[in-house]
Parts: sequence; C-alpha cells; structure tokens
Amino acid sequence: MSQNQKPNPNVATKIVTDKVRLSYLHVWEPAAVDEGSEKKYSASIIIPKLVNGKKNPDVDKIVTAISAAIEQGKAKWGGKVPSNLKTPLRDGDKEREDDDAYAGSYFINASSTTKPGVVDANIQTIINQDELYSGCYGRVSINFYAFDKGVNKGIAAGLNNIQKLEDGDPLGGRSTPENDFAATASAGDLPDWMK
Repeated sequence: MSQNQKPNPNVATKIVTDKVRLSYLHVWEPAAVDEGSEKKYSASIIIPKLVNGKKNPDVDKIVTAISAAIEQGKAKWGGKVPSNLKTPLRDGDKEREDDDAYAGSYFINASSTTKPGVVDANIQTIINQDELYSGCYGRVSINFYAFDKGVNKGIAAGLNNIQKLEDGDPLGGRSTPENDFAATASAGDLPDWMK
C-alpha cells in the first residue's frame, strides 16, 4: 500500500467462510421476509461449531469481523455500544432446536439488495438454478455492518458471493426423485386385492 492510499475499513468486516451448508436460499430472485418489507437476495449460512473435533476457525473469523463492525458502528450509536445490540451470529442449538440441519452449528442470515455472484468449485458461473439449492455446501463471502433503525441497533450480515463446493441432501422436506421411486413395489409385493 502506498503512503497516499488509505486502508479500506471494510476489509476487517469482510470474511470468506470455509465449507458451510446453505439454507433458505433466495439468490436467483429477491424475496421479502415479511409482507410489505423490501425484497432482498438472502441465504441462511449454517456454520458447524466443530471441524474434525476442533473449534471451527470460521467462528473466530466471524467474531473478529463482527467486533470490527461494532467498533465502526459506534459512530452511528453516539460513541457507545447499545445495551440491546443485535448480532447476526446465532446458535442453532438454541434458536433452531427442532431443525436437525442446525444442530451443532451456528448460523447467520445474510442478505443484500444486490444479486450475489454464484460460482462452482472451479469458479465458473453457475447458470442452472437447480445447481444451487438449500442443503448444498459451499463458501460464502459476507460483510458485516452496523445499522441503526430507531430502537433496533446492531450488526447485519451482507451477502456478497457464493461458491458451491458440493451437493448435499436437500433441505425443506422435499424428497429427491431417486428416493421417491427407488422402492417401487413389484407385483409379488402387492396385497391380494390388487393382483
């Protein structure tokens, strides 16, 4: 960096995850969370707490980036951290205890008004929308930033780009065609009244 260049303050608040699971994907068309709210592109990013039996290094990267965003946010919040500060890193074991996909994981809901870039493991643009779905695995570029909406103050997660790494079992209760049709009954398995 030359002497005339200023450091980019957003660098400290931006991370790229290692392998995570993707859920509630709205990356091809924006969707509104609530009726009447602004439509955004979004994803729920499921981050395992442990990788190979050890603390996931992504967690420290995320906490550091959120802390940097909190420091930057003090300017919006009158120079101090609000007591009711909302942060985007949430515990799946506590907030989604009825959803097995979130067990043993943290999660972040990231969104953007700008469509994210979506690439495959070879960094080639994914065109077929069926390739990226809730349940697949990938890496995600996220930036954390402060917000102040009256009584609601906190740190939000901005969705930048997604790289699909591998397939996974689809989430959302939908079965695959292979699972639906693999166990087709043969005539010998039919009850007498159907023969």
